[in-house]
Amino acid sequence: MFISMTGFGSKSYEFEWGTVKFEITSVNHKYQDFSVRLPRELFSLENRIAAILRSNITRGKVKLSAEITWNPGAKIPLLDNDGLMGLVNQVRRIAKRNNLEVTNDITSFLALPGVLDDSSNVAEEAASENPEIWDKLTLDAVAALMEMKKTEGEKLRAKVEADLAKLEEIIDSLKGRWIIANSEALESLRTRIESVMEHYDLDIDEARIAQEVALMSDKWDVSEETARLEAHTGKFRQVMDESSCGKKLDFLIQEMNREINTMGSKVNDTEFRWGVVEAKTCIERMREQIQNIE
Repeated sequence: MFISMTGFGSKSYEFEWGTVKFEITSVNHKYQDFSVRLPRELFSLENRIAAILRSNITRGKVKLSAEITWNPGAKIPLLDNDGLMGLVNQVRRIAKRNNLEVTNDITSFLALPGVLDDSSNVAEEAASENPEIWDKLTLDAVAALMEMKKTEGEKLRAKVEADLAKLEEIIDSLKGRWIIANSEALESLRTRIESVMEHYDLDIDEARIAQEVALMSDKWDVSEETARLEAHTGKFRQVMDESSCGKKLDFLIQEMNREINTMGSKVNDTEFRWGVVEAKTCIERMREQIQNIE
């Protein structure tokens, strides 16, 4: 199955105090590279969320970020009036005993601990309570991401299958061309050997000529390479239906490229080598697509 490493997913959950939105982005990467960025109020969830990502996404560079949208009035601090006035009165008594001047501006007292209660701690409490809510929110965001990754993966598969079919056609044409090119090359070799021997007035040993031609024929033979290429393309089609097939397909692409390079180095025929160039072009296009598959 083709699952792209590129995708985006998001999911929101509404609380009494506001809405939390999880967004996940994923791009191409060789291994698992996950990062979780949460608001201060949700820091305690970081390891839990990261574990869920690792168990549900095979590989890729994945980033999850969370955003809190507070409901009106949810973040207005609660003033401890009695505590504030108690502090003010204590300061005034101390100032009076020490003949110090006291200002009537009490705003400086608001920064003291316990005077203002930050109501945003409701989010921190929610993060520590009902963990199944956060698990579900994370899994729903992952599901949205995977849906897009699968859609993108099908598009990639269509492109790869088209290039694979083209590659198989090229392999067939190379097999046919090699038979002709090999025959022409061997006949040319025989002619050159006979010409040299006649030029130097040497005795023509047909057995020796046949031996040399046979040796060169074996050296130029690409039947093993074409057989392995066909085996690789057949295996490639099988692996495409497996889960998390990206690394296996990438390995097969390398093997295909190795075989086609060997074929190009063996046969000195213009038409054959042009076919090799076309085959390498197909393989390179496939490689580019496979690099983005889980």
